[in-house]
Amino acid sequence: MDPDLDRFNSRRSTVYGPRGVVATSQPLASEAGIEILRAGGNAFDAAVATAAALNVVEPTSTGIGGDVFALYKTADGDVGAMRACGGAPADATIENVREAIADDEDSDVDDPADAEMPDTGAHAATVPGTARGWEATAERFGEFGLDRLLRPAIRYATEGYPVSEVVAAQWEHGEELFESDHARDAYLFDGESPSVGQYVTLPKLGRSMELIAEEGADVVYEGEIADAIATEVQAEGGFMTVDDLAAFEVEWPEPVSTTYNGAEVYELPPNNQGLIALEALNIAAELGAGEYDYDSAERVHYFSEAMKLAFHDGHRYITDPDYEEHPPLASAAWAEKRAAAVGEEANHDVTFGVPDANAEDADTVLLTVADDEGNVVSYINSRFAGFGSGLVAGDTGIALQNRGSSFSLDPDHPNRLEPGKRPFHTLIPGLVEFAEDDWAAFGVMGGYMQPQGHVQVISNVVDYGMPLQRALDEPRWRYREDGSLALEPQFDDDVAAKLVRRDHDVRTLSPNVFGGAQIARNEAGVLSAATEPRKDGNAQGY
Repeated sequence: MDPDLDRFNSRRSTVYGPRGVVATSQPLASEAGIEILRAGGNAFDAAVATAAALNVVEPTSTGIGGDVFALYKTADGDVGAMRACGGAPADATIENVREAIADDEDSDVDDPADAEMPDTGAHAATVPGTARGWEATAERFGEFGLDRLLRPAIRYATEGYPVSEVVAAQWEHGEELFESDHARDAYLFDGESPSVGQYVTLPKLGRSMELIAEEGADVVYEGEIADAIATEVQAEGGFMTVDDLAAFEVEWPEPVSTTYNGAEVYELPPNNQGLIALEALNIAAELGAGEYDYDSAERVHYFSEAMKLAFHDGHRYITDPDYEEHPPLASAAWAEKRAAAVGEEANHDVTFGVPDANAEDADTVLLTVADDEGNVVSYINSRFAGFGSGLVAGDTGIALQNRGSSFSLDPDHPNRLEPGKRPFHTLIPGLVEFAEDDWAAFGVMGGYMQPQGHVQVISNVVDYGMPLQRALDEPRWRYREDGSLALEPQFDDDVAAKLVRRDHDVRTLSPNVFGGAQIARNEAGVLSAATEPRKDGNAQGY
């Protein structure tokens, strides 16, 4: 992304609305959610409509070919989670994938034993969960069906919209990623990505959404779209079949949580990385990280050291729970033990353990909604890296995710590839109870930035009492896979110098790698929201 995009300086205040609020990364998508609220829908309806619209107006970061998750508090007071995450195809064994990679005439791997899980292509594509997730959300909690909720997205896809600035910069990736005519015809225009403000339509994607609106999600898993997905993956050497798609089901897991400085923070359990955020908060609490001055090097040091240990543990233990158990990473006893490893200087004796590096800069959309009934929803939808695997299923306009790149072909690795197994998943919507009648849906999109962003946003509000918008505007730090500690340019040079003296490998990076946060809150009936200044989006109320 062009570093010049850092020219944006947020001067926004927190948004308030009497009936409902929506916060997301693209204004047209926010408008889709507001449209549904005005029509009589609730926060769950608005979440689905907003997510679907983002598939069109921010197609670089999300799509029907990806997965979707939710954390929510209902008007009745129930706290829950939704997971619509597909697994590996039934024939995708380590041996089969290794042999397929070695047999590929375009591969430079001769010995199957030398094969590694690819970042893109057919073997990186897992079963998509999005369409069933949308439908399940609407059927369980909504007032409308997909025939109504997809109308704004269909309108944007077929009638067109002008491309916003951050999205245009992200779209350039498609020029080098897309190789097939299916992909280039669906998302490029005369072979090029759209420029800022260019008016575009995505008619193939619009037609697929019309089919889903008419026939329901079954068309993606058992109908003509399922046929197109399986055909595309198999044509590129992969193993996905219609049977793999038809077997997919949405789950409703129990959220995991911890108490941080009086606030109860909820996350998704494995196979998602929510436990990493909770462990980091617990270790930070043991270290008193949130007690230091906000503009101090000590605050950044102790929070980032807590984060390192949580990443190390999470990437060692978190995997599909149907295949392997994990220790109590979110417990106070675990945090007390791990906090003892933190000193005044940076700890370099940690490793991530997840094989892919593209999760550092993965593209995702997260949206939050709150309504006057008391529903609060955090909803996250992604194909992992920008435009996912690079495959587009036939003439459907549906780009398939590359979430399978998080698997390992090492049979001893906790996230080793196995048939039907769900990969380690970076996506984590967030939910927090500040008080009995004070709830917020939140999240920070962007691969490994997600738990780090959760920790920083929660601390900003809870430890330092910041208003919602300021909590998102403040400069962020980021522990990176190479062991370095990245800071946004807005950090004081004195903070960076003091961190270097604590033996941190400090880098200053462009804001585009520090995630994209959204938050929506219901505080005793007062609805408010804030949006990420590093993205194109807005918070909108009505």
